[in-house]
Amino acid sequence: MTHLSVEMLAADATAPITSAGHAQLGIAVLAGIAVIVLLITKFKLHAFLSLIIGSLVLGAVAGAPLDKAIASFSSGLGATVAGTGVLIALGAILGKLLADSGGADEIVDTILAKASKRAMPWAMVLIAGIVGLPIFFEVGIVLLIPVVLLVAKRGNFSLMRIGIPALAGLSVMHGLIPPHPGPLVAIDAVGANLGVTLALGVVVAIPTAIIAGPVFSRYAARWVDIRPPEKMLPTAGDTPDATTRAAADRDLRPGFGVTVATVLLPVVMMLAKALVDIVIDDPKDVTQRVFDVIGSPLIALLTAVVVAMFTLGRPAGFTKGRIATTVEKSLGPIAGVLLIVGAGGGFKQTLVDAGVGQMILEISKDWNISTLLLAWLIAVTIRLATGSATVATISAAGLVAPLAADLSTTHGALLVLAIGAGSLFFSHVNDAGFWMVKEYFGMNVGQTLKTWSVMETLISVVGIVCVLLLSLVV
Repeated sequence: MTHLSVEMLAADATAPITSAGHAQLGIAVLAGIAVIVLLITKFKLHAFLSLIIGSLVLGAVAGAPLDKAIASFSSGLGATVAGTGVLIALGAILGKLLADSGGADEIVDTILAKASKRAMPWAMVLIAGIVGLPIFFEVGIVLLIPVVLLVAKRGNFSLMRIGIPALAGLSVMHGLIPPHPGPLVAIDAVGANLGVTLALGVVVAIPTAIIAGPVFSRYAARWVDIRPPEKMLPTAGDTPDATTRAAADRDLRPGFGVTVATVLLPVVMMLAKALVDIVIDDPKDVTQRVFDVIGSPLIALLTAVVVAMFTLGRPAGFTKGRIATTVEKSLGPIAGVLLIVGAGGGFKQTLVDAGVGQMILEISKDWNISTLLLAWLIAVTIRLATGSATVATISAAGLVAPLAADLSTTHGALLVLAIGAGSLFFSHVNDAGFWMVKEYFGMNVGQTLKTWSVMETLISVVGIVCVLLLSLVV
């Protein structure tokens, strides 16, 4: 296992924008994070604006000239959006096509029809994993909540027995698996190999989702034994006209096999690139160069989007105009996501340029601690403070990027996964996801803490354990 060493301090780094000592820098970091948390939670200010203000406070307390602090934030925002903005947009288009064509419903209905009552929690984590692969966590919740509520109602399940596996599947995908924004940004920041990260991410994600999903749901259902809230249950299907319309919609849905194949297409392309890189490992080889193009995230996602227009859009009866409208509508909702991700990158760059990353290296150079564990702890701290898994991932990746200089390809990928696992630790009242789950499931704050928050913590802890174990054998 790779550990911190004095040699890592020699990693290339730009000159800090401030000459503050460790104590002042530490206070600056705490002040910046505190301002962000206070503005988001107390004053309900949008995370984008909160991150800008927090970055400026960080720079000011650290003694950095205002123009340099602004330049650091702007460069970080620009680099982050440039590196991931197009990918986020393509992922949103693919997710919208999946939802509007009925492809997501087809996946859900097919698996549920074949699952026994005993296997239903396992079916739910599988559904969430497949549906959550190309789409954002929040979109996944909106798609799956009606299904979760109806399955719990009709099958007379405790809501936690069905809901926790679905939430676990979505959350694991969001935190660990590209092309979600957090993992993509971390991969770019630490210079990790995307294909290797994706392959190892799947290895980590499977046991993590199982333990935090179907296994933990048994205990969550005992701690919080609630039924689906009536006000949230879909009622349209109770009318004959609605039933007829639903049947017609099913006839227009794309098939289960072609839908799953479309969703998995970008994953297969990126994994193929990783496999070719391992087998050939010659940058001049024509085959490897071809797969470097095919397996790049941009080409993989773009290909999946174009393919989805035919495999998902045509069976659903989409005209060219309808496809254009679907694409257009998919881009509007991600504006906020892009701004938050970009501002998180700006905050991260301000941290780095102020010398916080170097400070962490200097303070911890004599620690006998795994690089992977240190990255996880940093992500956990930022997650607890800001409530955002994406911000935690982006910021932690920027801080630990110097540690990746001497890491192997596999350990670089594991570093990304360690950060991703840490970014999911204990969601609480400063996380928008906490409130979404609370309201959809009709729980109070205490019940949400005992179920959703514990589940997120399990994902984080099991994830880092799996990463550390993998680091011993790869």
